[in-house]
Amino acid sequence: MVLGTLSLGTYAQLNTDRITAIGRNALYFEDYVLSIQYFNQVIHLKPYLAEPYFYRAIAKIQLEDYNGALRDCNAAIERNPFSPGCYYARGYIYRQLNELEKAEADYTEALHFSPENRTYMLLRADTRAMMKHYDAALEDIEQMLKREPQSASVWSEKGQICIHKKDTLTALEAFEKAAQYDKNNPAVWSALGVTNLMLEREDDAYVQLTQAINLGSKWAGDYINRGVIHYHRHNYRGALSDYDQAVKMAPRDADCYYNRGVMRQEVGDYNRALEDLNTAISLAPDRTEMRYQRALVEMQLKQWRAVVKDMQAMIDRYPYFLPAYYLASQAKTKLGDTKGAFQFRQKAQELESRKEQIQAQQAAQPNTDMQIAQAQPQKKDHRKEFSSSTAQNQTDLPDEEEQKYDSQTRGTVQKRHQDVVNESNIVLSYYSQDISLRRTNYYHPLVEQLNNSGALPAALRFTSEELALTAEMVDFHFTEIARLSRYIDEAPTATLYFARAIEFAIVQDYTSAIDDCTRAALMADKNLEPVLYFCRANWRYRLLEYQRTTGEQEATANMDFEIMLRDYDQVLRMQPDFVFALYNKANILCAQKEYKDAIDYYTRAIQQDGDFAEAYFNRGLTYIYLGEDEKGLADLSKAGELGIYQAYNMITRFK
Repeated sequence: MVLGTLSLGTYAQLNTDRITAIGRNALYFEDYVLSIQYFNQVIHLKPYLAEPYFYRAIAKIQLEDYNGALRDCNAAIERNPFSPGCYYARGYIYRQLNELEKAEADYTEALHFSPENRTYMLLRADTRAMMKHYDAALEDIEQMLKREPQSASVWSEKGQICIHKKDTLTALEAFEKAAQYDKNNPAVWSALGVTNLMLEREDDAYVQLTQAINLGSKWAGDYINRGVIHYHRHNYRGALSDYDQAVKMAPRDADCYYNRGVMRQEVGDYNRALEDLNTAISLAPDRTEMRYQRALVEMQLKQWRAVVKDMQAMIDRYPYFLPAYYLASQAKTKLGDTKGAFQFRQKAQELESRKEQIQAQQAAQPNTDMQIAQAQPQKKDHRKEFSSSTAQNQTDLPDEEEQKYDSQTRGTVQKRHQDVVNESNIVLSYYSQDISLRRTNYYHPLVEQLNNSGALPAALRFTSEELALTAEMVDFHFTEIARLSRYIDEAPTATLYFARAIEFAIVQDYTSAIDDCTRAALMADKNLEPVLYFCRANWRYRLLEYQRTTGEQEATANMDFEIMLRDYDQVLRMQPDFVFALYNKANILCAQKEYKDAIDYYTRAIQQDGDFAEAYFNRGLTYIYLGEDEKGLADLSKAGELGIYQAYNMITRFK
């Protein structure tokens, strides 16, 4: 069943439970854009139900439209305040929006209705830890351990919280418990190794990190940390081997290059040490402390000016770091700048005389030693990624009966790059691509009346996506032009001129199409006239686009824009409900960089058709261009909800 093939009236005859079930199937099979369209239909028919808002929120979460999902969760909770899944979903949204107190409150509410739910409890503990409410987080963990005393993942979670709390010994005990219950998990041994390294128990750390590596660890930090131990033991060959492996595994990790650079400096391989330190600093330019080690290498390579530059950066960041002044003084001396050298040395001596006072102020000091990787990122699981099944309390597999998917709209479409361009003008054409997901009402009674009259060889449709023609189709339309020309020579009428104008436009002879449209307007009745002006404006715009892309833009372009706007205004005077004239005029104003006026016309179009997807999309981009991001993202969210799946990529990029 494809949504666009059924009218709203047909849908009204179906059981809304069935439509909801189809939407849930689409959710399960990751067809989020399509599922939203099904839930839209249920909401339209029964807006008092909580479920369709909730399911639509789930789909929007997966598409990373968090503000849109939040509005739907709020609507679902207003209609049914007793659903734990709604609070779980909203809590996840608040975490993504960094509103942690609200997230904690929602997880607490979810636990009120479902106190045994493991996911809710773990997420609340994790959220509390993010808020640095470590004792409260540990209360949740201890409660879980009473129920699951042999859960390695819960013990690991406790260890991570204790690390953040700087209770390293308790963290060590927790990780030892985790290793007891999950001996083959490299992440557990890695956590033990890091913790022992922090406690300066290098022998134990070495054994545990080696165990993690032997179990197939894919985390570069295990090699970084074992490399640190090798370095401290003066086993430079072992350190180099581990750092080479770390670089292969994490080529964008600054610590890999920094540690290898420090080690290469130690063995006198200064050129390659400099290469590594340059790479580390380029990957982490805000970590100024790395510049000190680079300056030491630059001194060996006699790059005095580079030393001064790096040490000045160090001094700007850490004004009480004395070695930077002395190193800069040495470099200035090598450059023959005795005055500059004296100034750096004098400043260092003055700071040294105030050493006790500076220490009392607890002035920040950089760590210029080798860096240990503090903690392995936890593997993604149902706590870190939103779980649609958990939210729905769903364990059974849905029926696959109704699957009909478009590969372009399936899955996490927000990750597929889209060009930031407005949706095109709505035009009248015989040919239209299927854009059935969109909820825009592509209808006007004047066009319907024209189609029913049989005056044209085919039905005209409103569309923003025309089909590309084959060579055979082009030949057919040239034949039609010749046929209509014979009829016009015999007895010209407005309808014949308009029919030939359409044929000219199809084969992209817009000049002839405009001329025929003008002739038709002189003879047309009041029902055909608005359609003629609408089409003439559209074809004039197409002509200008063609001239611009071919470099044939004429000096009269500004005048042509004025004529287009007058044509749309004429349509609106005769038919104020001709919403596509409002929309197209807004697009023209955007092209003319008259953004505020464009927003006014998009708004008028939306007021006439609250489901005008393209108008929401273009107004959203216009708001963002003007720096009104909140309004822009809200419009893009609505456009996505109404079927323009490209909006979700824009939301992800601009939020």
